[in-house]
Amino acid sequence: MTNKEILKRLYKDYTNKYLNKIILAAFFSITLAASTSAVAYLLDPAINELFINKSETLLYIIPFFIVIAFIVKGGSLYLAKVIMINVSEEVKKDIQTDMFSSLIKADTQLVDNKHSGKFVGNLMNDVNMIVNLISTAILNLFKDSLTLIGLLSVMFYQNWKLSLIAIIMIPLASFAAKVLGKRMGKVVNEQMQRAGVLTSYLIEIFKNHKLIKIFQKENYEKKRANNLIDTLKESSRKINIVFVRASPIMESLTGIMIAFIIFVSAKLIMGNELQVGNFFSFLAAMMLAYQPVRSLATLNLSIQQGLAGAKKVLPIIDNVNEIKDEQGSSDLKINNGQIIFDNVEFGYSIDERKILNNINLEIPGEKMTALVGHSGAGKSTILNLIPRFYNVNSGEIKIDDQSIYGATLYSLRKNISLVSQDTTLFDDTIKNNIAYANLDASQKEIEEAAKLSFADEFINKLPKQYDTLIGENGVRLSGGEKQRLSIARAILKKSPIILLDEATSSLDAETESKIQKAISYLTKGRTTIVIAHRLSTILNSDKIYVIDMGKVVGEGNHKELLDSSEVYKNFYEKQIKKA
Repeated sequence: MTNKEILKRLYKDYTNKYLNKIILAAFFSITLAASTSAVAYLLDPAINELFINKSETLLYIIPFFIVIAFIVKGGSLYLAKVIMINVSEEVKKDIQTDMFSSLIKADTQLVDNKHSGKFVGNLMNDVNMIVNLISTAILNLFKDSLTLIGLLSVMFYQNWKLSLIAIIMIPLASFAAKVLGKRMGKVVNEQMQRAGVLTSYLIEIFKNHKLIKIFQKENYEKKRANNLIDTLKESSRKINIVFVRASPIMESLTGIMIAFIIFVSAKLIMGNELQVGNFFSFLAAMMLAYQPVRSLATLNLSIQQGLAGAKKVLPIIDNVNEIKDEQGSSDLKINNGQIIFDNVEFGYSIDERKILNNINLEIPGEKMTALVGHSGAGKSTILNLIPRFYNVNSGEIKIDDQSIYGATLYSLRKNISLVSQDTTLFDDTIKNNIAYANLDASQKEIEEAAKLSFADEFINKLPKQYDTLIGENGVRLSGGEKQRLSIARAILKKSPIILLDEATSSLDAETESKIQKAISYLTKGRTTIVIAHRLSTILNSDKIYVIDMGKVVGEGNHKELLDSSEVYKNFYEKQIKKA
């Protein structure tokens, strides 16, 4: 998108709805411009009538009007800024809401391909830059341009010759701002990229703090952090230096102009072409015009920052998901939950190798089917295709003779529960983590689910029981306790299809026994697909598929596979020897 297209988009989608408030801010900007101009204008009668003519009649009137002008000036500025602050916060909320909505609905693959820290940076830092562009740019454009017009009117009214000399400063300032703006665009992009890298790094550090400690890498990570912070500091330093370069340029131009104006004015006063009162009024107007000229000259720098942020945020908002409801999709109707994979092929991208090759599975409804194979064989990928976390490259997946691609995503995922070895919990209470499966569940239903998953054994020992906060991803709980909460959540959902991905891995025998009992209840009478490294946990499965290198190389029950599948037999014998 070009800069012009970005600005049009921001206006259409985010500022247009607040146009009435912006117009009100513009009205107060007009009032501000008029009162500022009035201050400069009143110096003419103040000098001539009070100091030269010594008029007692105007002794109280002129100071009174000057006070009123300043009060109106200050009040108008305050109201204009408050209105634009409110607008900017609304715009910020709208952009962040749109971005979060896009991310929460985004394809799994999009989220997988980008570090979460960069999304956080986009949501916070980049959006702030866009909002600063909208709030600062709009207000300054109205406020400063109108004020400048008003002050120029006073200047021309007092003396057109001096005014022509003074306005030479404006194109010079604009040229300087244009040159600085190009430089600002480069350093802003550089700074935003480095800020994103630092955010990503910090998230990694907090997530892996135990790993850092056990390998004694505190000093190593400190050096890495120092390097990242140092590069970010350099970028920020460059931005600030470029930004303040406008000050000496404007100061120099103003100094030259004032010196030349005083020289010319003295000549005009000596030639009786200019009155002293006119000169002071003109000089005041010119000095007051310094601030809006400077602000307008540096406006381009703020715009560059906002545009750089918009170029990162808008593509996320505009992201079009590949995984979505197809036209004419209907709700999935579950009968017994039979799942069919018909010649399914899948790779995470067209350029990468295929993860699954010509997969054909017939998973019976209301029974347990196990997937067995070495790590990386493609078992978890098969599970991820059923709720459409990813779309197949070719082939078909059906549930009760209905293509999952013709079903709405909501109805498909509503009928599926997933319990994996990587248990995901929120930094919330135990109650809310279980109830995440059904936000309308009663306390009794939550406690029943906990009881059936054997989670109530440890919950009732906690000081606050179900109201206990468990920390980030359940950091205050053991692996087995987290797994039981995950199963309780799945029980509460009451889905007819259950996906179990290494749900009992890395657990001690006693905990595994309890979780197996919980899983037995969870899967009873439901279509269940289970992945387990320990064959002892799936020996009684109604059907077992052996997956190797993305292909089905065997199927049957345990006894049948011992006779028919060399891969399964070797897999089983190795586990027997280990035992």
